[in-house]
Amino acid sequence: MDMRVLLISVLLGFVSHVRAKTDSNECISRNAKTCGECIRTGPQCVWCKDPDFKPSRCDEMESLQKAGCTALGIENPRGTVTIDKNKPVTIRKIEGGENLRPEEITQIQPQKFTLNLRSGEPQKFTLTFKRAEDYPIDLYFLMDLSDSMRSNLENVKNLGADLAREMRDITKDLRIGFGSFLGKLVMPFIQMTPKYLQNPCFPNDCTAPFSYKNVLSLTNDSTLFTQEVSKQKTSGNLDSPEAGFDAIMQAAVCTKEIGWRNVTRLLVFSTDAGFHFAGDGKLDYPTISQLVDTLSDNNIQTIFAVTEQFRALYQELSALIPKSTVGTLSTSSSNVIQLIIDSYNSLSAEVILENSRLPPDVFISYVSHCKNGVSRKGESGRTCFNISIGDEVTFDIEIMAKGCPSDGKSETIKIKPLGFNEEVEIVLNFICECECHKDRIPNSQSCHFGNGALECGVCRCNNGRLGRLCECSQDEVNTDDLDANCRISNGSEVCNNNGECVCGTCECKKRDNPEERYSGKFCECDNFSCDRSNNKLCGGHGRCECRKCICDPNYTGSACDCPLDTSTCLASNKQICNGRGTCECGVCKCTESKFEGPTCEICPTCPRICSEHKDCVECLHFGTGIKKRTCEKECRNFSIIAVNNKDELPQSNDQTHIDLCKERDVDDCWFFFTYTSKNDDTIEVHLAEKKECPSGPDIIPIVAGVVAGIVLIGLALLLIWKLLMIIHDRREFAKFEKEKMNARWDTGENPIYKSAVTTVVNPRYEGK
Repeated sequence: MDMRVLLISVLLGFVSHVRAKTDSNECISRNAKTCGECIRTGPQCVWCKDPDFKPSRCDEMESLQKAGCTALGIENPRGTVTIDKNKPVTIRKIEGGENLRPEEITQIQPQKFTLNLRSGEPQKFTLTFKRAEDYPIDLYFLMDLSDSMRSNLENVKNLGADLAREMRDITKDLRIGFGSFLGKLVMPFIQMTPKYLQNPCFPNDCTAPFSYKNVLSLTNDSTLFTQEVSKQKTSGNLDSPEAGFDAIMQAAVCTKEIGWRNVTRLLVFSTDAGFHFAGDGKLDYPTISQLVDTLSDNNIQTIFAVTEQFRALYQELSALIPKSTVGTLSTSSSNVIQLIIDSYNSLSAEVILENSRLPPDVFISYVSHCKNGVSRKGESGRTCFNISIGDEVTFDIEIMAKGCPSDGKSETIKIKPLGFNEEVEIVLNFICECECHKDRIPNSQSCHFGNGALECGVCRCNNGRLGRLCECSQDEVNTDDLDANCRISNGSEVCNNNGECVCGTCECKKRDNPEERYSGKFCECDNFSCDRSNNKLCGGHGRCECRKCICDPNYTGSACDCPLDTSTCLASNKQICNGRGTCECGVCKCTESKFEGPTCEICPTCPRICSEHKDCVECLHFGTGIKKRTCEKECRNFSIIAVNNKDELPQSNDQTHIDLCKERDVDDCWFFFTYTSKNDDTIEVHLAEKKECPSGPDIIPIVAGVVAGIVLIGLALLLIWKLLMIIHDRREFAKFEKEKMNARWDTGENPIYKSAVTTVVNPRYEGK
């Protein structure tokens, strides 16, 4: 039984695995009908164009090869990357005493690609950027000319010559221009009285209010710059925020009037006030997003030269504008030149790639490889920092399309480094059809006598015809999807992959074994896939119909392996499962939890029946025990059958469980018996005549052992006492020796004692 359960579990697991694999196979689940639909499903999907190929034509490569598709029959177009323009990057240098023209300088390579994109398959290429030496710069100084900027204007008047001199180490091709702004000429920003419009600073002298002026277009004449700026005067208005956004927008888009070239474009915005933006007036101002897009589209890098009071405000604005920075003006703008140089170095040392708008379902990602082995991914993969002149960095770019964007039409996108005039052009071609589409055979005889075109191994039917071979008329079948009539559900196989759909009806496959067959409207049934038992279909006790066993009268179960015969469940008392269970498939299922065993006759937690029968067995056969006086009355339903010894007693087998009882009699001897309950309430007992009596103890060895133990224990105690005394004596003797060594007698003289002897020495005695 356990083996059958194991085999069924393995079979179900295999079927589940196959079904899960099919469900996860996007190539099959999409049910592509053409090669174009197949390859647009995913990069792993390929098409088999062999004319006689029967399985699903759209599948993974390995599956099609195993199904018998030939190598020449497989359509698997792949995307490609082609470099169309690859001018090497250059370092600006002097040739023949003249500078290279801006259009002759290359800082990014390659300059043009063509990508053939297949759905889901990314295409990768690498761009190299190298910052060129002595790159031309156009710098437009846009200044707030409100009256509070009077002292700042004086310092800007000499800006042209001083800036050209200070920046000669950066570039020798510098052009500089000047523009100014104030506020909108409407209330409440400007007082509209004639007197105010003539001189808003009365009694001081200043110019009439204005919104924006292009004072000087970009020029390399620093003297002209000084002359034109020297003519400028400050003006006045009624509120602190100025119309700076209006001025920036006009300076950015008026390319011809300002004179912008396709070089590095710097816009220096100098003010000591905040700014108006969208929603501040009835003549609306630009939004911040419009400002950001305009500066980016026109390749302009912005330097906000502002006073300390408004630095935090412009820092927040700069965070929203790529390639912009903020510098702090001193009180008199004396540091404006150094501020411009520092800001330019900061901006030019940063490379940020930006791409134009992508077509729908086209995605792009960047990985930058910057100086010192630093790499970045994600959004920061567009950027590299601290790029010096001559440094080279690379960007790995990946472009992927989903499906067939733009209906297969080519698209062009551009990638450029912000703040630089160069850009990379990328032409995107989308692979929406297979190569075999070009070999289309119209009105092919293979398509039911010319009722369709043969394309990539399948028929594309003419109007009014349907079917795999265009064999059906649309008048006969009222649907455009004949296969839908041959599927149980949308996600299932046509005819369960066990037949062919002919004009909306399944024709089931034939098996090699004529006795095995598919059946059903969708060929969903068969007579050979039922459960098996003992390697027999339906256990040999039934028939298989639509993958389900129909069992013979005396059998049940999924594999007809469950007999209804209850003879194997009879207990020793001839009751089914001892009356304490049900017989299922020839096996007892005990209904009372305390009973167990093949026939529910074993009760481990019940009182011992052997103990209940012991007194009657002892009094009836041996005439002893506590019931010997009442034996005939209390034990009349016992029938004793004597055998020689316990080995001759009845034994348990597969059908019958017999308990062997072992009990002690009044003489402390063991006797053995078995019992069986009969239907007439008689208890049949088989008793072994031979008892097992314990032998008495041997007194002499016990007594001798006790005496010897006492003597040994005494000797051990005596030896321990003697050892302790020896240790004690040695310690006392050592103590005595130590005190004896420490004893000292006093050898000093009595100070009161005087000797009776006087010794006189003759001073003239010379010892002769």
